[in-house]
Amino acid sequence: MALGNFSQVTEFILLGLSDTRELQVLFFTFFLLAYAMVLLGNLLIIVTVRTDPKLSSPMYLLLCNLSFIDICCTSVISPRMLVDLLSQRKAIAFEDCIAQLFFLHFVGASEMFLLTVMAYDRYTAICKPLRYTAIMSQQVCWVLVSACWAGGFVHSTVQTLLIVQLPFCGPNTIDNYFCDVPPVIQLACTDIYVTEWLMASNSGLISLVCFLVLVTSYTFILVTIRVHFTEGHWKVLSTCASHMMVVTLFFVPCIFIYLRPFSTFPSDKHISVIYTVFSPVMNPLIYTLRNSEVKASMWKLWKRCRVF
Repeated sequence: MALGNFSQVTEFILLGLSDTRELQVLFFTFFLLAYAMVLLGNLLIIVTVRTDPKLSSPMYLLLCNLSFIDICCTSVISPRMLVDLLSQRKAIAFEDCIAQLFFLHFVGASEMFLLTVMAYDRYTAICKPLRYTAIMSQQVCWVLVSACWAGGFVHSTVQTLLIVQLPFCGPNTIDNYFCDVPPVIQLACTDIYVTEWLMASNSGLISLVCFLVLVTSYTFILVTIRVHFTEGHWKVLSTCASHMMVVTLFFVPCIFIYLRPFSTFPSDKHISVIYTVFSPVMNPLIYTLRNSEVKASMWKLWKRCRVF
């Protein structure tokens, strides 16, 4: 093996979500539509934000980056999953498995950090409106976005280095539809006690800490709204509730899977669908369709396109 002198496994077999042909066709249709929605919805957001000078505030810069991350995240998993759903033998080379795992955790951790920054942005805008432009300047926003990507890269590099040092000599069957840390390290031909704790403290704690920061930010927002409640705050309250729903759908499954060392359940692969497919589909709907400025910009973009 090129990635380790002790690794004898050259490929892994992905069992997928189901071995029933009818269900595979149903899943293929559903995931193809979901992938198309993620691509089209997020590309529309990126084009709208980049072409409208009115959408130049830090909030929309962060939203644009979230859309790009969602495209990357689903593109790491969905194309191969769609091919596997139509294939009899769902094999993935060892190197491809490690690459998929690396990029998934790279963009996944970056999204966690970015969602946390977006919550802080909303907290600053609502709880400290007079200081918002000073705190969340364009320069600060770009620094925070860069830090999100850098944090995701460091996290994923650590995960990958821990895995490639393990010996894999068989079995090579992964009960999932993509390569992820928990099922892969279970196949290692060595004691993984320390590795599992390191993985849990890395992925699991990142998920938990980011989620707690998010909940704290939205709690402060709700307290501020309650103390200084006006008619205009109904919209803010509704938006915060929608954001918390999407954030919960993304973080809770991650916490359940990654903060739990020494065990993997058959239901893990079904739970993974929530944050790998369903959450990226929901993000464009929640973060844009409830935003009147973005909808107005999209409508202007549509009218300009019709002219041409």
